[in-house]
Amino acid sequence: MRTAAKMTAFTAALAASFGVAWGVGATVGPEPSGPPGNVAHTGTGTRTESTVRHSGDEDGGAASEAGGLRASEGGYTLDLKTSRVAADRESELRFAIRDRDGEQVTAFQREHDKELHLILASRDLTTYRHLHPTRAADGTWSTPVSLPEAGPYRVFADFTPAGKKTTGLTLGADLAVSGPYKPAELPKPARTATVDGYTVSLNGTLRPGAPERLTFTVRKNGRPVTDLQPYLGAYGHLVALRAGDLAYLHAHPEGEPGDGATEPGPGVTFSATAPGSAAYRLFLDFKHEGTVRTAAFTVHAGTAAQTPAPTGPADGHEEGTSHGH
Repeated sequence: MRTAAKMTAFTAALAASFGVAWGVGATVGPEPSGPPGNVAHTGTGTRTESTVRHSGDEDGGAASEAGGLRASEGGYTLDLKTSRVAADRESELRFAIRDRDGEQVTAFQREHDKELHLILASRDLTTYRHLHPTRAADGTWSTPVSLPEAGPYRVFADFTPAGKKTTGLTLGADLAVSGPYKPAELPKPARTATVDGYTVSLNGTLRPGAPERLTFTVRKNGRPVTDLQPYLGAYGHLVALRAGDLAYLHAHPEGEPGDGATEPGPGVTFSATAPGSAAYRLFLDFKHEGTVRTAAFTVHAGTAAQTPAPTGPADGHEEGTSHGH
């Protein structure tokens, strides 16, 4: 990892920083709906286990291990038309999704109330944005963006082309943000994060090769929040990014608002499987009192789960693998 030397020429540092920093949280302005996400699981609601937000080909081919590591996959390419912006200044970010013939895609399936979800993250993971750009008729997407710190960033487009046999694509591209640059280091894991008077606690961790439950509990001024608002069809949204290469992990929530079993807080539960042993940065978006806020956590995914071999007599019973449920 490169030391935290201040650089005024950002291009010299574009590939330098793979450290991960502890960002307490960020506030996102009010909007009628938000990212897909977390839901408190308190009864018998349907549980959807998540995998990496993966990229498969349009004919249903095998998915890659982790999302967001490529600009092209499955016959689709993320064409980032804006490759550089200035720090701490509002700019317009423009991009398109192109098919294997080079044509801009204009038809997408709606997922979590949106045709496409755009994630921006700095390489040191101190800055995170979940945006919902506007698509023009020709397939060009655009959104205003203001990024507070200079440095190398990664842009993730999370989408499903309309009518294609794919379980979802996440394509990634690099964005340069010019200005004085000082990379941050990976913070130590912590079980709580605070943002705007809210305290969010985490129970659970990631593990490679096995789904694990991650439960986030939201409190405000010490009191449990029991009236979370739906955010893109759920009570929150969770994205994990792997330190170093920024592999993209999109976890699915348990239950959904109005299913008769899922309560609007204080607990929000996901099931997620890590693509490998590493440090990860978790970004939890939740909506309360009309505003979306983000709480961030650092976790370390340990060794892959092992299925124990039967040790007792052949009586038809064998020990199961514990998933921390």
